[in-house]
Amino acid sequence: MPKDPKTQYYHDTYPKQYQDPPGLQKEMNPKPDCGEESYKGSGKLTGRKALVTGGDSGIGRAAAIAYAREGADVAINYLPDEQPDAEEVKELIEAEGRKAVLIPGDLRNERFNYKLVEEAVEQLGGLDILALVAGKQQAVEDIADLTTEQLKATFETNVYPLYWLTKAALPHLPAGSSIITTTSVEGFNPSPMLLDYAATKSTIIGFTKGLAKQIADKGIRVNSVAPGPIWTPLQISGGQLQENIPEFGSNTPPTPAGRAGQPVELSSVYVFLASEESSYVSAQVYSITGGIPTA
Repeated sequence: MPKDPKTQYYHDTYPKQYQDPPGLQKEMNPKPDCGEESYKGSGKLTGRKALVTGGDSGIGRAAAIAYAREGADVAINYLPDEQPDAEEVKELIEAEGRKAVLIPGDLRNERFNYKLVEEAVEQLGGLDILALVAGKQQAVEDIADLTTEQLKATFETNVYPLYWLTKAALPHLPAGSSIITTTSVEGFNPSPMLLDYAATKSTIIGFTKGLAKQIADKGIRVNSVAPGPIWTPLQISGGQLQENIPEFGSNTPPTPAGRAGQPVELSSVYVFLASEESSYVSAQVYSITGGIPTA
């Protein structure tokens, strides 16, 4: 029997909770479902080698787990403060008999981005999937309170690394490789409290489409995933106003699905875009928004 999508995953209210950024998934209530128990693989990425930014928690964690269960070796990047979450992901990847490489560091540092790719290539023995998921989101109600420091940090986290990591990775990516960026419903339908974040997500859409055209002759595809309201550490570490947490995804913002999404609900799209099943797909944005329109 099919399951009702409105109740298939957690659909109750959320307890108010706050953590200093970047936040730890293991301390959230309830913990996001990143496929730890629910994602089942079928060998779609056997022998592949993936680098996932933000792979310790949330959507990046879901992608990393799915890649391993589909047969790929996986390197993940995350901030040093997120080490406890990253260790959990390492155990999950290795439980599938795949290689797990942990590479902590701040993507706002240009030089680190180049080192990240070099280390991933060296330890994995190559690279053919680049999943760019890491992001910064901080809600600010009034533009007068949006500091230059935050504005710079948001763009330096969400946009600049896409250029740096792609430049570093391209010499190593063979034909058939896939680059997957992560935009957001915010790139199409911005929230008034996320002016800087939404602007970066619009930028990512343009980057994705332009890069896909530029490197198509190399046999490398570039696509993006646009999540809606998904329950991740971003939300409880300043990405949402605290008063919005209890009704997150149901009323703030409202979704036709009537609930927030779980990271595992994006896993199959990250797998599809990385696999040969999407051989004729490039320069596209796949929206997973709980029914919020993006067009």
